[in-house]
Amino acid sequence: MAYFPAFIKLNGEKILIVGGGRIACEKLSHLLDFTNNITVIASEFSDNMTQKIEEEKLEFKKKLYEKGDIVGFKIIIIAVDDISLQKEIFFESKKYNSLCNAVDSVEYCDFIFPSYVKKDDLTIAISTSGASPAFAKYLRIYLSKLIPPNISSFLKEMRAVRSTLPKGKERMKMLDAKAKKYIDSL
Repeated sequence: MAYFPAFIKLNGEKILIVGGGRIACEKLSHLLDFTNNITVIASEFSDNMTQKIEEEKLEFKKKLYEKGDIVGFKIIIIAVDDISLQKEIFFESKKYNSLCNAVDSVEYCDFIFPSYVKKDDLTIAISTSGASPAFAKYLRIYLSKLIPPNISSFLKEMRAVRSTLPKGKERMKMLDAKAKKYIDSL
């Protein structure tokens, strides 16, 4: 199955992670690149997960998942080995119009976590639709080496210019030419 690449605005959206182990901690680390409006529920937490929760001052509940724990959350990440619990939470999430990702259970996922490169405002997502996460990882490493060191300042400049000019064809043409000139200079 092919996944449609989309970037989701997380401003104000509440995210729930069910699980406290290594994989849950990896998902938490990725999400923290974009938001800290995250709650974690698990009966046990790894040392790394506990450290991240404390550092980021995240809400957490040390308990087993119970039906209804997902109410009020827009995105649910299920990082537990219990497939029946993954299935239960996935179908419960449909009642609340929440997006759900069950780690390593594609049939219980509304979305997947792509491999990505993030440098300030630049985010490049890479997916093989599950064919080869290893390839996506190595392509991410390769692409990250190609990103110019001054990309952040260029994008800040583009944002500033974009915000000062009125919308329209002239602005589009000028921004397009500026972006092309930057890329051609690499």
